[in-house]
Amino acid sequence: MILARKDVGIAYHLAVVVDDAFQKITHVTRGEDLLPSTHVHRLLQALLDLPEPIYLHHALMLDETGKRLAKRNDSLAIATMREKGMSAAEVIALSEKI
Repeated sequence: MILARKDVGIAYHLAVVVDDAFQKITHVTRGEDLLPSTHVHRLLQALLDLPEPIYLHHALMLDETGKRLAKRNDSLAIATMREKGMSAAEVIALSEKI
C-alpha cells in the first residue's frame, strides 16, 4: 500500500485519516465497495493514535444495467431521479439489485 509519493503528495488513505481526525468526524457512511479501504484507515488510525469514527457501509445503488451509480460515471443524483418522477420505492429498489 502506498501512503505517499513524491510526485503526487499525500495519498488518499493517509490524507482521509488525518483529515477525519482534524475535522473531528465521528461517523462515516460509505458504499460497501470501500469496505477494504476502511480496514486500512482503522489500522492507520491505531498506528497514529487518532480517533476511530463509527463506520457504516451501505449497499450500492445500481442502474438498470447493474452498473453502480457514481458521480465519476456521470450518474444521476437521487434528487434528479425523483425530479424525473421515480418514486422513493423505485430509487430504493436500485440498491436492492445486488
